[in-house]
Amino acid sequence: LGIASGIATLTATPAVALQGQVTPSNPRLGDTLSVVIQTEGDTPTVSMQQQTYPTFAVGSNQFRALLPTTPLDQPGTWQIRVAGDGQEKNLTVQVGRRTFPTQRIRIRSSASGGMEPTQHELDRVRAFRQIVTPEKFWRGPFLAPNRGRVSTVYGVRRYYNGVFAKDYFHRGIDYAGGQGSPVFAPAAGRVALVGRLSDGFRLHGNTIGIDHGQGVTSVFLHLSRIDVREGDFVQPGQVIGAVGSTGASTGPHLHWGLYVHGKSVDPLPWRTQGIE
Repeated sequence: LGIASGIATLTATPAVALQGQVTPSNPRLGDTLSVVIQTEGDTPTVSMQQQTYPTFAVGSNQFRALLPTTPLDQPGTWQIRVAGDGQEKNLTVQVGRRTFPTQRIRIRSSASGGMEPTQHELDRVRAFRQIVTPEKFWRGPFLAPNRGRVSTVYGVRRYYNGVFAKDYFHRGIDYAGGQGSPVFAPAAGRVALVGRLSDGFRLHGNTIGIDHGQGVTSVFLHLSRIDVREGDFVQPGQVIGAVGSTGASTGPHLHWGLYVHGKSVDPLPWRTQGIE
């Protein structure tokens, strides 16, 4: 998962050349791709897998786009199209295969939640994941949101109550924190979602969503307590709630999901290397 730079020159004309830098240089499924573009023209555009992603200024004549990959994508040679200065060029990226474990878990519906989400819950979470705030709030590597051990890693495939969940993967990391143990903000951001079991969050349970800016969002599920309100701005390490077992949960734990432009990515590189 080491992040190393790979620079590709998109044209040979020095006066109007575009340059693209893609990290990591050897990505695997679940990684976040960072594309930094040097241009003397207007804000460039970046497209991958038939989707266009926004770019944001990171320096003089320099812009960056974050591109998500997931376990449901196909490994192989991917093309990233960069447009700017009146040119359109391709960057080639080799996205490696990655093996994810499989789990079998059994969940029963109860007063604390169940497998069937409400439409209100789905709509709120979907809208939250699509937030793209121009400001970048995070700085440096993300912090662990709980002191418990990691009990389930990103990307795990599952059988729920004996039935294989097709087109599913574990969209985050689970921490086996004790009931009531503190949940910390992993990075700075604005609280953009607060959902409670009592408001119809049957699947997610008590939920907090933080907007870290520029299409990067965190969601925290199954909480026993929520200590923030929508609109609050939180700092790294700030206590935002407590571990619980609300919603579709087999016992007390924290689920932390990290999303880039609405797609679930592996939070581990954001914690160990940091993505700027």
